[in-house]
Amino acid sequence: MNRLLLTIVLTFLVLVFDDAQAQQDAQYTQYMYNTISVNPAYAGSRGVLSVMGLHRSQWVGLEGAPRTQTLTLNTPLGDNERVGLGLSIVNDEIGPTDETYIDVDFSYTIPTSEYGKLSFGIKAGAHLLNVDFQQLTRFNQNDALFENNIDNKFSPQVGVGVYYHTDKFYMGLSAPNLLETDHFDESTTSSDSDAISFLAEERINYYLIAGHVFDLSDDLKFKPALLTKLVFGAPLQVDVSANFLLYERLTLGVAYRWSAAVTGQVGFQISDSMMIGFAYDRETTELGQSQFNDGSYEVMLRFELFKKYNRMLTPRFF
Repeated sequence: MNRLLLTIVLTFLVLVFDDAQAQQDAQYTQYMYNTISVNPAYAGSRGVLSVMGLHRSQWVGLEGAPRTQTLTLNTPLGDNERVGLGLSIVNDEIGPTDETYIDVDFSYTIPTSEYGKLSFGIKAGAHLLNVDFQQLTRFNQNDALFENNIDNKFSPQVGVGVYYHTDKFYMGLSAPNLLETDHFDESTTSSDSDAISFLAEERINYYLIAGHVFDLSDDLKFKPALLTKLVFGAPLQVDVSANFLLYERLTLGVAYRWSAAVTGQVGFQISDSMMIGFAYDRETTELGQSQFNDGSYEVMLRFELFKKYNRMLTPRFF
């Protein structure tokens, strides 16, 4: 195993072993278009059937680096649009691990004023974990911990969220998974009942999201947005972004992930029902200076079917 692969493997071990840093959910730069993945109360809030696909390649050029694919859809149900339904499928790969999340989201919305709506949501689903130890070069070929791969290790997921929004403002609090699950390979246990080798531990991820849209002119809108993620046992993640919408078609923006990365973003409303977005991250840590790291890329495509109008009157940021 070359030094580069060894670095990835060691990083993976630090992330997933029981006494080390807590395992975290997949990371997104274009989180303002992917709210349903982290907050079930968002389901149906756009008032249309919304389908979104996103691909993220992190630390491109670094062998074994994370890659994430996400497919979501959500829609309101009924004429009063108080009930929302959503589906999220996320595949997250890093080194020898492959994780799949399949979640169903349900929301109920209460109008709080002429302009504001407060939604409550619940998320339920499944997490499947695969670990291919054959990708590793073992220092001890007889180490029982790495004898058998982990195939589709199942664990349930239950999450909750609350989401308030108007046409110009939104704020949400959520925990996509409240169950702290220990993943382990039972075949690695010895005759000693206390000798269980944990491979990964799910920790609760808490999210705070917020954003506002300011009309600077008839053809220019400005939206600052915030995502904060808290995982006990891991550093606090704070993402701040500033996007500008020009002529209700072109979105340009920059973002900063606290002590981690700077980002450039661009989006284009191809038609009233279709939008494409692209983001590029550059690490501000020592990892960003590596000759093997060409940055992180995200591509997003959203397609929507409108219910009440022939077109969406104002392309929304969120």
